[in-house]
Amino acid sequence: MELASKEFKSELILEVQACLQLAVPLVITQILEAGIPLLDGVMMGLLNSQALAAGALGAVTFSTLASVCRSILSAVGVSVANAFGGGKIDQVSRATGQGIWLAVTMCLPVMFIIWHFDYILLLTGQEESNVLLAQTYLRSIVWSFPAALGFCILKEVSSALNRPQFLAVITVSGLFLNAVANYVLMFGKFGFPALGLAGIGWGSTLIFWLNFIAAVSWVCLDDYFKDYQLHRALHQFDKDMFVDIFQTGWFLGLQYGAEIGVFTATALMMGWFGTETLAAHEITVETESFVETVSIGISYAITMRVGQLRGQNDLKGASIAGFVCIALVTPIVTIVGLIFLLFPNYIVAMYLDTSNLDNVEIVKTATSFLAVGALVQIFYSIQTIAAGALIGLKDTKIPVLIAMFAYWGVGLGGGYLMTFTLGWGAIGLWLGLALGLLMGAVLLTWRFYLLTSDIASKSCSET
Repeated sequence: MELASKEFKSELILEVQACLQLAVPLVITQILEAGIPLLDGVMMGLLNSQALAAGALGAVTFSTLASVCRSILSAVGVSVANAFGGGKIDQVSRATGQGIWLAVTMCLPVMFIIWHFDYILLLTGQEESNVLLAQTYLRSIVWSFPAALGFCILKEVSSALNRPQFLAVITVSGLFLNAVANYVLMFGKFGFPALGLAGIGWGSTLIFWLNFIAAVSWVCLDDYFKDYQLHRALHQFDKDMFVDIFQTGWFLGLQYGAEIGVFTATALMMGWFGTETLAAHEITVETESFVETVSIGISYAITMRVGQLRGQNDLKGASIAGFVCIALVTPIVTIVGLIFLLFPNYIVAMYLDTSNLDNVEIVKTATSFLAVGALVQIFYSIQTIAAGALIGLKDTKIPVLIAMFAYWGVGLGGGYLMTFTLGWGAIGLWLGLALGLLMGAVLLTWRFYLLTSDIASKSCSET
């Protein structure tokens, strides 16, 4: 009994080390990537409150569509992780190639949707002046979409191969350059025209492409990747693997779309309350999104870690890895939640001049949103880790149903009820998000527990 306990503790320590080794560079990369929209949001506020509100519409639209596509492409990382864990080197390049073809297939239709999304925004009842301004942002940042998907594939593959460190180097450089590009193009410095909100979109587009080119160059020059012959990826179309990746990715896209779609629908309903409420919502969402990058980075790590262990048929290790990551992220996000509660004015001051009397209502509304946001980001982090662990197991169909129920049924439905039926105002939408994410966290974690317990019992019975 004592020997078994020591072995478990040793295994636990090793798994913590393995998870941290993979998670730390991915968290850093994710934080730096999230720094681009956060920086965009801050710089939108430098223009005026209407630019911040209109930018919120454009940013949430682009972010939603890009995130759904990235989720679909995350199936590439799972396939590569399985192949890497199982020692099937030849399948690494083949899976990468199918991911590239899948990205090409998605790219043009989504860019077309982004270009014409102003019509959809008008149909949702948004103020026409905000929509016209948001259109200038969308029609500039849309050209970054191919680079964003290309960088996503390289991130998935390098993470699955335990080599994500170089991504942090690239993204930290890109974040600095993005600030410079935004400033120059927003205000028309060094002979460039003052493009305002559109300048922020063009600045981000430039950085997406520079990051992608840098990542391709790094992969080509790093000897670590030579054995996997990634340069042959485009020449290896495998119909069966393409279909497998697409089917897995499709469910992941639906799951993520259900989650992000709730935030998009919430932003659209916030627009019904006017520019000030929408601006306060944008401040809260951008802050939440930046903080949640820690859990998203860890979820990438646990997806790859569980995927590798699944490829090795070490399903007990996969179970330990999943719950280790949940245990790692929970205290971190709880501390951050306390910061949201105790220091909201400092957070709002990053976006707006809180001493300006014109911004009083925005500051007041954002403060109340951040209080609920403290709970939102805790629940979001737990459900994100659980979802990542399930992806590593290639369990996708049931999690989609869970997401639909939790996010749309409980989250959006409950939020609408509290906001409009009970008359609680815009804060009801944020309370709905909290309830939906809590439900998602409980159900997805329970699902992972049931699957891994079932797997462990089957493994024991077979031995």
